[in-house]
Amino acid sequence: MSKARVYADVNVLRPKEYWDYEALTVQWGEQDDYEVVRKVGRGKYSEVFEGINVNNNEKCIIKILKPVKKKKIKREIKILQNLCGGPNIVKLLDIVRDQHSKTPSLIFEFVNNTDFKVLYPTLTDYDIRYYIYELLKALDYCHSQGIMHRDVKPHNVMIDHELRKLRLIDWGLAEFYHPGKEYNVRVASRYFKGPELLVDLQDYDYSLDMWSLGCMFAGMIFRKEPFFYGHDNHDQLVKIAKAIDFLDKLLRYDHQDRLTARTPILPTGESRREQQDARIAGKSKEALTGHKMPHWSCAIGDLLRHMFETE
Repeated sequence: MSKARVYADVNVLRPKEYWDYEALTVQWGEQDDYEVVRKVGRGKYSEVFEGINVNNNEKCIIKILKPVKKKKIKREIKILQNLCGGPNIVKLLDIVRDQHSKTPSLIFEFVNNTDFKVLYPTLTDYDIRYYIYELLKALDYCHSQGIMHRDVKPHNVMIDHELRKLRLIDWGLAEFYHPGKEYNVRVASRYFKGPELLVDLQDYDYSLDMWSLGCMFAGMIFRKEPFFYGHDNHDQLVKIAKAIDFLDKLLRYDHQDRLTARTPILPTGESRREQQDARIAGKSKEALTGHKMPHWSCAIGDLLRHMFETE
């Protein structure tokens, strides 16, 4: 059985009321307190609008939920309530529903976000370190509260660059962590899925969020979005294994162990490449399902740590 290395027993030690979202009684606010201004986005499970609170003229975000199971809605609400006030966690202000259709909406604090495709290419090295650190604070907090986000990606990280404010949003796929429990692997977007999800390993933990953050970090540094671009889950796994294997062979302390410039450009036939892809995917799955981590050069870790050192 796999078990999280940190915060493994948070929900074991807390009363059932903390994580039993199915027992939640929702306290509904007044929908007439809010007016829609304009549409700002949509997802698989919701449509998102900029809105205004008519009582105080303050801007807000209105997330109108599409028809889904009640327990999924309760889960998102319960998690947002449990995380309220946490660093860089988007604040849930109210919960309302249409009187006739009973369609629920979540009311959030407003963040003057700049689209990541516009913002990221303009960020300095210091900006990148700053925002990754702010995102780490949000993730460490939610993990410390026994919660996995399960959908970390640029689309779910709102940044008001003028105020240097970051908020982690969209907790619709988030879940409470319980050691030994098997979870749905159909979470996270493909380009940000950890290898464990790609090989259907169900007893995953908080670390899947850290993989997603790593993909974001790499994309910001190298100006490549997404960083790992697979056409399907198998191809995604191949792309990951190839990239990490290549880096590992380059970043070696012992100069005699490093790849030569000739090695990566040696010609190979298509059939040989296909065999290599299959072998890479197979080895990755074997390593994961056996809960064995491959050896990565410590130079990679040193390189990343260096990026966070103060100038």
